[in-house]
Amino acid sequence: MKQLLMQERFFLTIHILSTLFGLAGLLIVLPNPELIINLPPIGQSFFQLSMAGGGVAYIVFGAIAVSLYAYRTLGLATTLGFMVPSIVLSLSSELLGTSTGFPFGHYQYLNGLGYKIADLVPFTIPLSWFYMGLTCYLLARGGLKVRLGSSWVRHVAALAVAAILLTAWDLVLDPAMSQAPFPFWQFQDVGEFFGMPYRNLTGWMGTGLVFMTVAAVLWRGKPIVLSRSVLTLPLLVYLTNFGFGAVITVVALDPKFLLPTLLSVLFGVIPAIALWWTAIGPDMATLEPDSESPEVADSPMNAIAK
Repeated sequence: MKQLLMQERFFLTIHILSTLFGLAGLLIVLPNPELIINLPPIGQSFFQLSMAGGGVAYIVFGAIAVSLYAYRTLGLATTLGFMVPSIVLSLSSELLGTSTGFPFGHYQYLNGLGYKIADLVPFTIPLSWFYMGLTCYLLARGGLKVRLGSSWVRHVAALAVAAILLTAWDLVLDPAMSQAPFPFWQFQDVGEFFGMPYRNLTGWMGTGLVFMTVAAVLWRGKPIVLSRSVLTLPLLVYLTNFGFGAVITVVALDPKFLLPTLLSVLFGVIPAIALWWTAIGPDMATLEPDSESPEVADSPMNAIAK
């Protein structure tokens, strides 16, 4: 498990560094082509390669870091119980959206995010739904202290809060990725909400709610208790991905986009930090063994309980 933890931290670090590298490329280097021209040939080749694959690497590293974290803290079965529905259902929603305009509005993906499934949706998009969806759901479950035997009201509240956190992230992600000088996707119709259609936001919330609900059903009977220290990685991932979109939105777009950024802080960043803070302390965290899930029983959280 120690080696797994080291790998997890490595990929988290690379995820954060790739975010910073991407920001530097999009906001400093690309708007100033003379910086590229002055590079030696090998430097120009490296820059072209890094910019071509930077969007893919940023998402893939995030997905790997969260996957390793989930396996270490939740076990294989529980991790797959979220990963599979989140990837399958979000991909289905994206394919439907790029084909028909439902549920996000009419839009299309451009280049820079990797191979497109059915020539419509980059393979990295469902990966981002997975790892950001899981971070939001774990923060909500931990902050609201959802555990085995909790009432259905508490479970529903966690799902609603997680969907709000996920949608709040989109308030800075969509402007940054669709309206910045170097976009990764574009809406075919000008939306009412800062260039985005309102149904894009309802589509985000609805898609997140659907796959999180399926995962919550699959997680029934899993005795998961998340402490503040265990939730540190989800919080760091959430803040990193918020920061990526927020910096581009604030620096590269019109000052009017400060409003969705502030809304993202109000409904995303502040609640995420509050949920992390209100989670139980590490000395109170236990994860009871599940006879049907040896991966969970063998996790470090269960070792604390023992």
